[in-house]
Amino acid sequence: MHVCVLGGGVVGVTTAYYLAREGWRVTVIEQHPQLGLETSFANGGQLSYSYVAPLAGPSVPGNLPQWLLSRTAPLRFQPGLSLAQWGWCAAFLFNCTTARSRRTTIELLQLGAYSRDVMHDLMQVEQLDFAFRPSGKLVVYRNRHDFDGARRQTEFQARFGAQHTALDAASCIDTEPALDSLRHKLAGGIYTASEETGDCYLFTRELARVAAEKYGVEFVCGTSVRGLRREGNEIVAAHTSQGEIAADAYVVALGNDSAALVRPLGIRLPIYPLKGYSLTMPVGEHHVAPQVSVTDLHHKVVYARLGQHLRVAGMVDMTPAGSREDEARIRLLTSQAQATMPNGGDFSSVRAWTGFRPATPDSKPLLGATPLANLWLNTGQGSLGFTLAGASAALVTDAIRGRAGKLDLRPYQLANRSAVRELAAVAHSSPS
Repeated sequence: MHVCVLGGGVVGVTTAYYLAREGWRVTVIEQHPQLGLETSFANGGQLSYSYVAPLAGPSVPGNLPQWLLSRTAPLRFQPGLSLAQWGWCAAFLFNCTTARSRRTTIELLQLGAYSRDVMHDLMQVEQLDFAFRPSGKLVVYRNRHDFDGARRQTEFQARFGAQHTALDAASCIDTEPALDSLRHKLAGGIYTASEETGDCYLFTRELARVAAEKYGVEFVCGTSVRGLRREGNEIVAAHTSQGEIAADAYVVALGNDSAALVRPLGIRLPIYPLKGYSLTMPVGEHHVAPQVSVTDLHHKVVYARLGQHLRVAGMVDMTPAGSREDEARIRLLTSQAQATMPNGGDFSSVRAWTGFRPATPDSKPLLGATPLANLWLNTGQGSLGFTLAGASAALVTDAIRGRAGKLDLRPYQLANRSAVRELAAVAHSSPS
């Protein structure tokens, strides 16, 4: 069987790898000259299998005024005229209840735990060099109220296999000395030994190399997918900038571009791009970069040591599609990083990056079947693409093979997300 994977980011490449391990012929279509140049390029570098709680939660409605008015809030919302934006927001608010948030948290924790198993199996089978470290993760809190809430959340998550340790302020500094500048500002932290870090871009490139050399995956880069040609209940060809490509099955792993591709087929995907920012700087011998993956919850900024570089990433902006990079946000992220880890790296040599995360209103990816017999989804992972790539790829491969996967796929399927799909449907009544 020939499977065509549409999209060459971390999700698409991981999917291609697992499909090829089945013995199938696999072709990957990527619009950029190289793989992994969009959302996968400079993300936070964290494999945070136990930190997958949805963005939609019961505290969100109360924070909306701050997000609308503040230019320095870690989560910022700029309303526009786009029907896509307002449709997505309606579906997002629908999920901001305690019951829905808790159910989604459980489902994402299950997906994260399975993804850890898949990733570890993958690294045993293949030799990949992507600055991987079993670093552990420390989430620090600057006020008692947030810290107490976090401890209650760890008690809830412990019922589903997550293992966390609550630390006081002094123990946070002992665990990660790079946080010494916050010694008198911390209320405490939550440490999770099982979390890991790695360079998502390097992982994508390394796995593609193995997939091509060992399993014969064909990567067609510099080629955009312009549409899908349908006959009856099947796709018979992908129409690309280099002509048509015929296959037996197709997997949509195009991230932010997924919804536009399938819209002419009558398939509505509730995906909207949420903007994030990152900094990458070199680390010298005299710097004190973190050895542990760190999240500063107050600013919603993450820090990860990737080889001889420090990656700093954060912020979630919902701005009108196509808006320009916000230099003010980069400056804010830089100043927050300098205040938190003044000697963490060479701030005079910072490389800044802005990317868009393909987010669904409930934060769960869209996996599995579509109404068309040979068209499959693996998209909408949001900021968790690196973390969930392994499980997502394995589950979609199982579904295409027609066998039961290690997890029940139903919570992540488009067909079983009717409320989200209907509320977001207005997003697809306009191309904006």
